[in-house]
Amino acid sequence: MALKEKLMEDLKIAMKEKNALRKSVVTLVRSAIKQIEVDQRVELADEEIIDIIAKQVKQRRDALEEFKKASREDLIDQTENEIEILKTYLPEQLTEEEIEVMVQQVIDEVDAKSMKDMGKVMGILSNKTKGIADGKVVSMMVKSKLS
Repeated sequence: MALKEKLMEDLKIAMKEKNALRKSVVTLVRSAIKQIEVDQRVELADEEIIDIIAKQVKQRRDALEEFKKASREDLIDQTENEIEILKTYLPEQLTEEEIEVMVQQVIDEVDAKSMKDMGKVMGILSNKTKGIADGKVVSMMVKSKLS
């Protein structure tokens, strides 16, 4: 089943179950997809939809940090739940060990020696880990290995 169809199915289920949070999250994702499709006059493939969902997860993680600084427990819980719902549409995420192995392979591949090489390493890794690993985690691992 295509991702767009799954989102539509899940929206129907959320409406039947009166699950307001899931309905809200799925509606936001569907509207983001629709916006891009209308603006660019294209039909998005699953891979592009995964990119949209990954961006939404990132936005919510950034917001979550701000909510934690402001001690907004109500928003923290809601945002964490939204992230969990969004993650169900993403491919299986890499573990920290898998990311570490990948980082080391790319460092060896480009013969990176210092922080000056971080751009080269991250350029390759960001393509390899797109949608399957958090960019911040990857970046922190590369920094720790190169410094």
